[in-house]
Amino acid sequence: MSQEKPERPQDQQQEPIKYGDVFNVTGELASKHVAPQDAAVMESAERTVFGQPGATAAVMHAAAVLLNERAGSVRPDDSTDLSRDQGVTVTHTDVAGSRIYTESIAGQVVGQYVKQTPVQQGTTVGVVNSAITIGQTLEAAAQAAGSKPLDQSDAAAIQAAEMRTTGGNVMIPGGLAATAQSAANHNARVERDEDKIKLSDVLAHATAKLPADKVATRQDAEGVATAELRNNPNLATRAAGVAASITAAASLNENVNA
Repeated sequence: MSQEKPERPQDQQQEPIKYGDVFNVTGELASKHVAPQDAAVMESAERTVFGQPGATAAVMHAAAVLLNERAGSVRPDDSTDLSRDQGVTVTHTDVAGSRIYTESIAGQVVGQYVKQTPVQQGTTVGVVNSAITIGQTLEAAAQAAGSKPLDQSDAAAIQAAEMRTTGGNVMIPGGLAATAQSAANHNARVERDEDKIKLSDVLAHATAKLPADKVATRQDAEGVATAELRNNPNLATRAAGVAASITAAASLNENVNA
């Protein structure tokens, strides 16, 4: 008897994080979801060249496993056809005392490192397309848990995230946090989930809606998580929610800069 893979529950079929969401790529690759096996192949290539996993594999792992797989958007054995057909590569070129490492998927650059040799060998001088900002993380959360009706804990987390980008403590009229709070107030008066405002409705294109943006840090993650916890009746953060996404991004950024 043949065994078929069980279908995912309808409410878990979220739009996956795509390469265009986390890397500066274009065309067909930008529309492809970041898959666990792609991240595994990149990690293997980095181990071969660097002796250990690097920042690009960490970015891919965070998007594929911490967000996409955890949200039920992809399975552990999923891969992208472009990575299979056109390859994942890590190459280097020596130029005037420096070694330039270039990481590519399907011929498009997703990461680049410049290391001085031989005096400062192993010291990263520049990293391209590595650190993830709060705005990008909010957009990732919109895709990972976008069909979920926005509630008060989400609104509080979004407000904390916005304030972390501005360094202030006042909600901006008409801003992302104000919109989220209005949505939470509306949803509290609505009975049917299908009539409620979704997380994706508010967080889509979050980077453009924020008055400022910054790289997500551990302190940002702690502040957002505290706000989400205080406003959740169960005193818990939500898997693939705002706080969880910023925590994953902050951890990823720490690994990049380590």
